[in-house]
Amino acid sequence: MSIKSAFAILFAKFIQKSVYKWAKKPIDTQEKVFQNLISEAKHTAFGKDHNFENIKTYKDYKANVPVVDYEGLRPYVDRVVEGERDVLWKGKPLYFAKTSGTTSGAKYIPITKESMPTHIEGARNALLHYIAQKNDASFVDGKMIFLQGSPVLEDKNGVSLGRLSGIAAHFVPKYLQKNRLPSWKTNCIEDWDTKVNAIVDETVDEDMRVISGIPSWVQMYFEKLHERTGKTVSELFPNFNFFIYGGVNFEPYKNKFEALIGKKIDYIELYPASEGFIAYQDSQVHKGMLLQLNSGMFYEFIPASEFFNENPSRISIEDVELGVNYVLIISSTAGLWGYNIGDTIEFTTLEPYRISVTGRVKHFISAFGEHVIGKEVEQALKDVLEGTEVNISEFTVAPQVEPKEGLPYHQWFIEFETEPKDLQTFSDEIDASMQAQNIYYLDLIEGKILKPLVISKVKKGGFHEYMKSIGKFGGQNKIPQLSDNRKIADVLESFV
Repeated sequence: MSIKSAFAILFAKFIQKSVYKWAKKPIDTQEKVFQNLISEAKHTAFGKDHNFENIKTYKDYKANVPVVDYEGLRPYVDRVVEGERDVLWKGKPLYFAKTSGTTSGAKYIPITKESMPTHIEGARNALLHYIAQKNDASFVDGKMIFLQGSPVLEDKNGVSLGRLSGIAAHFVPKYLQKNRLPSWKTNCIEDWDTKVNAIVDETVDEDMRVISGIPSWVQMYFEKLHERTGKTVSELFPNFNFFIYGGVNFEPYKNKFEALIGKKIDYIELYPASEGFIAYQDSQVHKGMLLQLNSGMFYEFIPASEFFNENPSRISIEDVELGVNYVLIISSTAGLWGYNIGDTIEFTTLEPYRISVTGRVKHFISAFGEHVIGKEVEQALKDVLEGTEVNISEFTVAPQVEPKEGLPYHQWFIEFETEPKDLQTFSDEIDASMQAQNIYYLDLIEGKILKPLVISKVKKGGFHEYMKSIGKFGGQNKIPQLSDNRKIADVLESFV
């Protein structure tokens, strides 16, 4: 064991102990965060407009601060972008994380001096928990790759602007700099095909031990490695034993990944968002990700079933329950207040508070009142794929409301790497899982309002071609796994 590895184990156990210390006092921890947020921001423009001076309790907060999305907060964000100080948070932000908005065009999410460290510590602590649990830090002696967006930043009225992953690239700890790949030059390549080929060039002969990124783009990297060498990932990198991912549910990709890797490995799930580093997987035993209650974010939760009501329930961590689908609301040291980040989650444990991401507020299908959510679609695929040799590269689901003949149905666009022997049986099994999970979907099938789902096979590479056609190929871009309209589906028809 190297000195570096031994030190990493000691440090990991120290951090793990300190994290669980606040995790065991969740309500007190969140109350301290809440009071600090109000105190620090009461002299900002937002704080003055929303009576922060007189807010003492969470009840006061709800009475003064409405739940908003980006559009609701945009008048304040626009002032920050124009260079004004003390608007949403004291001073000016260090960065703007640029994201794509569905209705508002580009979104500029502030990252401040206080919020930036929480992004770095969250990713770091996920690794440290893994080290502490395994009592093994040998990976620090090898190479690590983080597939991410370009670290090249623009200037926006004196504030650096870029993708979150590109911003984070500037904060890799010095003790990992020599281990990190790809090189800075390669990381700055904008064209994704060119970039992945360059990453293959740089890594194919290295001792890669940690690989991280969005599964669909890491899969592309693995495929190119195989094309180049004819070997599995584990044959090329025998010391590669765990994969770090975030942004999507990994289960639909798992079969394909393990076929490309050539052995079973461990996985670490992260929940990084431009708005904040929300959770990470702290255990290889317990399901879910540890909610970061001590990272400058105060969390609120609205039951997803009530979200579009005029006066939905709005609760704090103290009142959440297991198995309820919640819309996640945050207020943070980045200057986001009562902010709906667009994700839905549910709690998997309450001691400590662990969550899983169930989907997006806007990503559901309810064309007929079925209200199918991402979690159900992903679970159906998981149920059917387990124990088979079927591998899926990518998929998305949309309603077909006006078929040329027969009843409407849910159309599943699936790109298979390895196809099922009997597509109809495969389709029937997915539909049976959907009916078992969602009573409204079952009623619509039994009532002859919908017919069972239909699978449309997308040609190999079709999803990549689709992403190129809309200018979102590579980086942190993801395919929505279900939509309530045909915007994506109608374009995908040409790739079937």
